[in-house]
This record gives sequence, C-alpha cells and structure tokens, in this order.
Amino acid sequence: MDRQAAGDTASGGAECSRVLIVTAVAAERDAVLRGLNGSGRFDVIAAGAGTAAAAAGTAAALAAGSYGCVVSAGIGGGFPGRAPVGSLVVASEMTDAALGAETPEGFRSAAELGFGSVTVPAERGTVQALAAALAAAGLAVSTGPVLTVSTATGTAGTAAALAARHPEAAAEAMEGHGVAVAAQALGIAALELRAISNPVGPRDRAAWKINEALDALTAAAAILLEVL
Repeated sequence: MDRQAAGDTASGGAECSRVLIVTAVAAERDAVLRGLNGSGRFDVIAAGAGTAAAAAGTAAALAAGSYGCVVSAGIGGGFPGRAPVGSLVVASEMTDAALGAETPEGFRSAAELGFGSVTVPAERGTVQALAAALAAAGLAVSTGPVLTVSTATGTAGTAAALAARHPEAAAEAMEGHGVAVAAQALGIAALELRAISNPVGPRDRAAWKINEALDALTAAAAILLEVL
C-alpha cells in the first residue's frame, strides 16, 4: 500500500501484506520479535543507532524486499506531562529536531532556512487505529510528534528549548525521521512506535526503566499484528 492509498483510509489501520520494522539495537529487535510471536508478515532489523544508520538500513531492506509499510520502533524519552515512563507513544509525525543552524536569534530549522521539510507525517487513520488498539489492550498510550535528535537530551535547558520549539512533542528518539525519509522516498507508509524508558530532561541513568520499556515494546508489537 502506497502512502496515498493508505492516506485515503480515514479511520482504520493500513492493511499491509508485509511489514518492515526497524529498530536501533538488538535488545529492541528482540523485544519486538517476542511480541510478534513468529509472524511471517513482519521482518525486524536492528539497523544501528542514529538517523544515518536508520535511513541506510531501511533503504537497503526496502530495496531487497517488498513491503507495504515500515515501522520505526524502540525505546525513547518522553516529554513530562505528555508521555510518562512505561507508556507508549505512536508518532503523529516524525520530525528531525536537530537539522538546522544556530543564529543570533536562536536555532532555526532546515525548513525555516529553506532547505526542505524536516517532518514526515504519519497516516492519521493508522495512528488512530494503533493507539486505540493499544489502549483497548490496557496499555498507556499517547500520540504526538516524535522528535529525532542526534544527541539525547540531558539537561533541563535543552529539554525546555525543545519543548518551546515543539510544544506538541510527545517523545524524542534518534532514528524515526531517518526511517521515515527512506520509506517516503519509495512511497511507502511509515510509522513510529516508542516505549518510554526515561523522561526528557536532566540525565539520570540510574532512574531509567529500560527493561520495563522493552516489556512495553513487546506488548505493543503483539498489537501490531492486529492493526497492520
């Protein structure tokens, strides 16, 4: 299903014959695979951390196979008040929050500088269908933009700056926009699904709930079987 056809679905999920799921690292890949329970419709890869690795890995996999949609999946940071630790986020759009320039007036995105869009929208019907299915399964879930960053936020100042530039953002991660751009280039629908392991803000590695987030990712992957 191409992006236009899937975008015509106003209230349901995209019915994909084959689905590519792109994670960053093996722990995320394995968590997703546990939830999929051996389904042959899904291929799951760990493409590496960061936008470049995600885009390259996605493009290579898409060139080698035939897929109806692509999902960027993994753990990430949640913006306080929008996505608590242990919850899930289904991205309404995937935005590269790091691509741009510093100016005397502050950060300006590549889009503001005239270098093209930094956002790939997800299909509204599929986002709504997936979020509803996750909620129906008893999983805490929110929707909103997921920011792709090159450096994970570790200070209150950076968190505040990101929130000011992207007030609707629900989460941050490091790969979603790269996956989405690779899919978009081939006219393939893209989604992003994040399980929240930590709040966006001051870095406190001891407080991160990585295992809990991976368990939430496994539970969410099982729901993907019903929606995609």
